[in-house]
Amino acid sequence: MSLAVVFSRALDGLRAPEVRVEVHLANGLPSFTLVGLADTEVKEARERVRAALQQCGYDFPHNRRVTVNLAPADLPKESGRFDLPIAVGLLAAQGLLDEARLARLELAGELSLAGELRPVRGALALALAAQRDGEGRTLVLPADSAAEAALVDGLDVRAARHLSEVVAALLPQAAEALPAAQPRAPVPPAAVPDLAEVRGQAAARRALEIAAAGGHSLLLVGPPGTGKSMLAQRLPGLLPPMTRAEALESAALQGLAASGFDAAGWRQRPWRAPHHSASSAALVGGGSPPRPGEISLAHGGVLFLDELPEFPRSALEALREPLENGHITISRAARQARFPARFQLVAAMNPCPCGWLGTPDGGPMACRCTPEAVARYQRRLSGPLLDRIDMQVEVPALTPAELLAAAPGEPSAVVAERVAAAAARAHARQGELPNAWLAGPRLQSHAPLAPAARTLLESAASRLGWSGRGLHRVLRVARTIADLADQAQIDVPAVAEAIQYRRALPDT
Repeated sequence: MSLAVVFSRALDGLRAPEVRVEVHLANGLPSFTLVGLADTEVKEARERVRAALQQCGYDFPHNRRVTVNLAPADLPKESGRFDLPIAVGLLAAQGLLDEARLARLELAGELSLAGELRPVRGALALALAAQRDGEGRTLVLPADSAAEAALVDGLDVRAARHLSEVVAALLPQAAEALPAAQPRAPVPPAAVPDLAEVRGQAAARRALEIAAAGGHSLLLVGPPGTGKSMLAQRLPGLLPPMTRAEALESAALQGLAASGFDAAGWRQRPWRAPHHSASSAALVGGGSPPRPGEISLAHGGVLFLDELPEFPRSALEALREPLENGHITISRAARQARFPARFQLVAAMNPCPCGWLGTPDGGPMACRCTPEAVARYQRRLSGPLLDRIDMQVEVPALTPAELLAAAPGEPSAVVAERVAAAAARAHARQGELPNAWLAGPRLQSHAPLAPAARTLLESAASRLGWSGRGLHRVLRVARTIADLADQAQIDVPAVAEAIQYRRALPDT
């Protein structure tokens, strides 16, 4: 035969649409033409494939007119993942391989000049797409990528280290198939800092527990050295464990990043803490082809932004839509990519430019900022952004005597038990959606207010001038407080405590 079709997959954001690699051999002037909206990395495949085939002892059709079409033609293709299907297609077009076996496979892999298979980016995304499509094909990947893809249940994944192994399994007289890929062995989780190490700050510790139980965003405001970063770093140790579906989606997003998927982070809540010099593209994603940013890499976990007012204004404003809808759509002139971004924002900031607002007057570190300077510093955070942060908590400075006399608090394990119990109550009531993402009729249905609590909430909203969004966020926090107390109905104490977490930034 002079025409062969090999199935593969491209990457389009977190999607992995099917690609048909069509290889045609014809008489005419010798040439190698690759079409199908391929970028430079894909077009360079001709040189890698030619060298790999020759090094492995296979004939390259030098005297034929070779046309490789990557269909569909309007789908952009990038990276070297099409090296393996092109090489196999060239051999199949010469009639050397078993066509029936080839039709049951999907192949992806980059070739070295010696024919070795190198890992491809986004192996988990490829596997999840193959599982969703339900074509029943076997996925053939380089060994390292196959170990990543094998985390997906119900999918036949085969591992190969060299082009010759794939070809040998596809020969008409082949007796053995490629070995089945085995998932990477689980790595023991790294030690998480314990909440017992934070002395004092009872109010902030309570806010952290509520944030963990309901998935709420949290802003910690206080002078330097009061424990804001310590508190934030202990949040992952309080969060409920990830479900397998959450872990797969999170790992698939990690696999799209330049750093790739790390087996040590399997089924652990992501923790992302970018420096305040990060651009808006670094936070929300971008590039060509579009890559996920920090908010998507923190999907299902925590995004910690220290020194919040020091971030570029454009970067902070880019967080507004993802905080509201849980995803980010990156639009370019030629294509669009959508990534999930349901992260838990924890931010920390000083109350003023010098940082010492709120410390005892007269001391060597007392604040000397003018009211205008304090207001100008705090205005770096826009009202719409602050309105989307569920809880705003002051972390006050403690005197040396208070700090030394403070007893160790509850350890993370004890608090995590209460958080898990509250999250389980919410899950039984409303499914996998945490309280922080309840909206519309579901919020009204799952957050019933006692009459006195409703009166208190309406009065506070009127006096403090909350927006409708702010009112609903207080109601969600109150729902979580009631869950921690194992109460079906939200009472006055739950609403009163939730109101305290909706305070404005401290001023002079």
